[in-house]
Amino acid sequence: MVALRGKDIDAFLGRPDPARPLILLYGPDTGLVRERADTLMASAVDNPDDPFSVVKLDGDELAAEPSRLVDEAMTVPLFGGRRAIRVRAGSRNFASGVETLSQMTVRDCRIVIEAGDIRPDSPLRKICEKATTAAAIGCYPDTERDLARLIDEELRVAALRVAPDARASLMALLGGDRQASRNELRKLTLFAHGEGEVTLDHVMAVVADASEMKLDPIVDGAFGGKPDVVETEFGKAMIAGTYPGVIISAAQRHAAWLHKSALAVASGTPVSSILEGGFPRLHFSRKPSAETALRNFSPARLLPIIDQLATAALDMRKQPGLAAAIAQRTLLSIAVNARRKG
Repeated sequence: MVALRGKDIDAFLGRPDPARPLILLYGPDTGLVRERADTLMASAVDNPDDPFSVVKLDGDELAAEPSRLVDEAMTVPLFGGRRAIRVRAGSRNFASGVETLSQMTVRDCRIVIEAGDIRPDSPLRKICEKATTAAAIGCYPDTERDLARLIDEELRVAALRVAPDARASLMALLGGDRQASRNELRKLTLFAHGEGEVTLDHVMAVVADASEMKLDPIVDGAFGGKPDVVETEFGKAMIAGTYPGVIISAAQRHAAWLHKSALAVASGTPVSSILEGGFPRLHFSRKPSAETALRNFSPARLLPIIDQLATAALDMRKQPGLAAAIAQRTLLSIAVNARRKG
């Protein structure tokens, strides 16, 4: 089984194993999936922008003819050199093409598949974790250590220090999406260029909370039993062009955090200790809402909500045209549920 984890991932990305040209990237952090795919594509060919060297395929289109993946991987370039194939998985199944390819010897071609938060028993994961010619890499939201390393990395490149209170604020604001977090840090370093040190004022002026602060009112409204807030803020998000799936993903993460926290409260941990500690840390503006949600929901009541959100995420992938309606209905249902006691 080749499901890479921890330091093995960094080592593989730095020097991919040519014996494993088939690489699956999956997980809830879509920004990290994209970032790692970009890294793998850049090292696979001399020029990632060369259309003769790079082929981009849509997974849903590939599902109609999975054998096309094999044909593309085995094609010999007209002018020689290495090739790379980038596949963005959708809701349709093209695993048969991946399975066939995993049993073949592929030379001078790397195949990178970008998938979402797929289950352990999904065909793509099972094939790529089992095959000796493939590697499966999970892409999950940054841990506290990952986030600290990302901040240090970007500030080091910009030759900037960071004040302790500014670092603490960044740790609370970033982390929902790797690519978004990196973009926010680069914006910050550009803003603070020539200052020598990033201060709290810089952070407050620039960083727009890449970990979904703009979505927080929707999620907190749902778990706080405020359907009117959900409806209003959801409408604003749609006008702003936010994809509904991003909102449901934020709700899923918050539901998981609430369930873990509710279990701790049931075991005797004070709510105040939970709100002040742990990771990911809640932004100070969310603590009253989180406290209300912990009063509204027991661990047992949160489990069906977690299932409800997972079902909504799946339904949205199957029916993208109804994604907004499915997301709004689910969040309003949670808000109504939160009003019930017991």
